[in-house]
Amino acid sequence: MRILVIGSGGREHALLKGLAADPATTDLHVTPGNAGMAGLATIHADAGAVDDPAAMTALAQRIDAGLVVIGPEIPLVAGVADALRAAGIRVFGPNRDAAQIEGSKQFAKEVMAAAGVRTARAEQLQPGTGDAGVEAALDRFGPTWVVKDDGLAGGKGVVVTSDRAAAREHVDAVHALGNPVLLESFLDGPEISLFCLVDGETVVPLLPAQDHKRAYDNDEGPNTGGMGAYTPLPWLPAEGVQRIVDEVCVPVAKEMVRRGTPYSGLLYAGLAWGAEGPAVVEFNARFGDPETQPVLSLLKTPLAGLLDAVARGELASQPELEWEDGYALTVVLAAEGYPASPRKGVAITGSALGDAGKVLHAGTALGPTGDTESAGGRVLNILGKGATLEEARDTAYSILDGIELAGAFYRHDIALAAVEGRISLR
Repeated sequence: MRILVIGSGGREHALLKGLAADPATTDLHVTPGNAGMAGLATIHADAGAVDDPAAMTALAQRIDAGLVVIGPEIPLVAGVADALRAAGIRVFGPNRDAAQIEGSKQFAKEVMAAAGVRTARAEQLQPGTGDAGVEAALDRFGPTWVVKDDGLAGGKGVVVTSDRAAAREHVDAVHALGNPVLLESFLDGPEISLFCLVDGETVVPLLPAQDHKRAYDNDEGPNTGGMGAYTPLPWLPAEGVQRIVDEVCVPVAKEMVRRGTPYSGLLYAGLAWGAEGPAVVEFNARFGDPETQPVLSLLKTPLAGLLDAVARGELASQPELEWEDGYALTVVLAAEGYPASPRKGVAITGSALGDAGKVLHAGTALGPTGDTESAGGRVLNILGKGATLEEARDTAYSILDGIELAGAFYRHDIALAAVEGRISLR
């Protein structure tokens, strides 16, 4: 099976690794790709914008792709999957209407309300809402304010703060972009990322993971696209995943079918588990980044056949997923200035850079002399695996010692709270 992956980050590098390991994969292609993917796939760097349905369809037809796997959210919301399906090409990823579960937080709230799924209380503020209206809305929330850009923001459009002035500042910034704002009540409890393969009303969960969104240690600094993640979760009860599937993912899948927009692809539920159990923070319409990197590293079931089964509408006939024992963890090496203004074009060196099994490229490119350079905010994902979570941590951080990128930084506490037993459910 010839497969085209759309995307250029660490998530797509992890997808390519998983697909390449499946004997069903005969040929791999990626657009636009990055500097670390050349050994896995043919890179089509100049095939056009990934959110251009016509360009992506033309590439898939030119290489005679049997399956297209869409990594990022932007092409999904732009309708790339619709165009590919209209051309008779199998796609892993929801159509434009179903992808609104990520593209519009207000839409996601409406789906959850109809499905009876627990989530935060929310209120939408349109651009043009006057000072009095904004201030009155802020009065109805707090003492912790959650302010979201009601659109696609790459995981960085959310401010969670106990500073009312900072909350107001983010409202104004989002409105200045012409986007609506969603104010939400704060959900307490540890956060969980659960990926589910969804084919209509059939829902198959992957391993649960936890992401670390803040830029710096101890959950300080601005929100980012994610600075690291680990899986599985030693503090989540054995029945926890099934409870999330039963209370959140299956009801949402059924509601999407009822609305005439059945879901096909990966549904990512971001949750907080508080005193009353799991509640949805957000949905994404694709594999999450960086959770995909550790989750897929433990998957033993062949990935290409699994994603193709979803695309064919045959997920219900697939055998139970198989997983490696142990734990996996990824740490993000971020460029100086990330997330506000990452420094690009800086050389990346070090003895560990060539370890393709443990170093996944995210924001990289080849420089004028053929050397690898930074080309984005999150530059590399360092993957560690082990029989214990502590061993996985030690492996990842030891690899980081062998990589040099001037001005770069990373969090030193990925999964540390879990290792030290400081996370528990009420």
